[in-house]
Amino acid sequence: MSSEAFQVAKVYRNLLKAVVKHIGKEDNKRHFREHVTEEFRKNSILSDLTSIRQKIKLAQDYTYFLNSVHHHKELLFSYNIAVDRSEEMKRTLGKSAASVGLQLPEVYES
Repeated sequence: MSSEAFQVAKVYRNLLKAVVKHIGKEDNKRHFREHVTEEFRKNSILSDLTSIRQKIKLAQDYTYFLNSVHHHKELLFSYNIAVDRSEEMKRTLGKSAASVGLQLPEVYES
C-alpha cells in the first residue's frame, strides 16, 4: 500500500470514527456515514493528485471540526454554563454502569 493510499485510509477511518462518536450511529443518522463512504468511494478514482490532496485536507479539517465542537460542548458542560445536564448525567451514569456489566433501569415520569 502506497503512502498516499495509507494516508487516505487513515483519514477515512478517523472521519468515520468522529461521525459515529459525535453524530451517532442510530438508523435515523445513518445517512451521515453513508455520505462519507460515498464521497470517499466516488473520489477514489480521481487521477488529479492535487484534487485528491485537497479533498484529504478537507476531510481532515472536518474531522478536526467535529472533535473540537464536541470537546467545546464538554467544556461548557464541565463549567456548568446554564445548560440542562440531566441527559449528560444519564449518559455518564449509563456508561459507568455498563463498564461493570450493569444496566440502569428506565425511569418513567408521569
